[in-house]
Amino acid sequence: MSVEVPDPNELLRLQPTVRYDDRNDQGRGGARHLSAVLPALSAAIGHPMPTPVHTDPRLAREQLGLPEASSAIIVLVDGLGFWNLAMRRGHAPYLRSLLDDSACSRPISTCYPSTTVAAMSTFGTGTCPGLTAMTGYTQLNVRTDTICQLIQFKDAPDPQELQRQPTIFERLAAEGVRVTSSGLPKFASSPLTQAAFRGADYISNVLPRDRVLAAAKAARTPGLTYLYIRDADKTGHNYGWNSDRWIGAFERIDAQLGLLSRSVPKGTLIVITADHGMISTDPDRRIDIAHEPMLSHGVRAVGGEPRALMLYLEPDQPADEVASRWRERLGDSALVRTRDEAVAEGVYGPVEPRVLPMIGDVLVSAAGRTTIVDSRIQTDKATRLPSVHGSQTSAEMDIPLLIDVA
Repeated sequence: MSVEVPDPNELLRLQPTVRYDDRNDQGRGGARHLSAVLPALSAAIGHPMPTPVHTDPRLAREQLGLPEASSAIIVLVDGLGFWNLAMRRGHAPYLRSLLDDSACSRPISTCYPSTTVAAMSTFGTGTCPGLTAMTGYTQLNVRTDTICQLIQFKDAPDPQELQRQPTIFERLAAEGVRVTSSGLPKFASSPLTQAAFRGADYISNVLPRDRVLAAAKAARTPGLTYLYIRDADKTGHNYGWNSDRWIGAFERIDAQLGLLSRSVPKGTLIVITADHGMISTDPDRRIDIAHEPMLSHGVRAVGGEPRALMLYLEPDQPADEVASRWRERLGDSALVRTRDEAVAEGVYGPVEPRVLPMIGDVLVSAAGRTTIVDSRIQTDKATRLPSVHGSQTSAEMDIPLLIDVA
């Protein structure tokens, strides 16, 4: 079954908010969501782990189409959106063979914002940003009243103090299930690993081939293995996801995954997904808050990232008035919501009271190829990346769920 790619402009339109609802098996959302993948896999290996968002892991397994297996490997390819994959499928014989299967030929959804820190914690806990307290690339540290960054946790709270939801990995390990993570040495005890993936036995290797073979070796023992591949995202940000360099990285990723499939024991379940997709930016649609008094007025701090901003307002600034001013300036270039509107819409899933002040008073989700930057606080390079993500378009929200059984 060949995947039909929509018109690129359709992929860049803002989409309705995806609902967290186990019993919604139509289109995206519900069990067809990144947050359901690990709960579903826990059921597939015989140790179902319900979460506050996905209360029925067995149902999630059925709706995602995962077969039962004693040993499973989950691969997360950072930045490899469903449509990025579909549009470059000719470069990836292994992934193409999976994409052609009807069970793998439609996307699932990631969380909002469609960015790594929010998605990784959503994935690792089987919950949502409203519970993990990881709501953007940068967000307000409520203790210091300053903006913190959550990739390296710069100026941020302790990872386990901020992200209090138990991970699926630590819950499985507590039941005596083998849980292994194969990755780069520098990620072994990184703050993001502690926040989103604590509990796994981490195996470090520098070379991609060695990481793949370590994952395959771990799969000889019943349990769950996690393999992280970062190159699509890193190359996309630096050179653009349509560049020759990105295509080369994509081809190498496909080769690594093909090697994994050939190296695991017979009967091993392999599931491949991503945290978000990527879009190409348009320099002519770059809006700089620093040069826009209409936008900067009343805004004391800016969090998030260029496709998904969180505006923290001065105490005397009503959120609805600021949102109205931003809507007037941006028009159809972005969707502007107050925090109350976004939370009521279910953008972040269920939201704990402690998380509410971490979310901006006003949220801005870019449409098309628009980016909204602030050169007062961001480097020039960071405001001009050729490919980015974070917003609520199909290009960014749709991710693959590819299933293989060795």
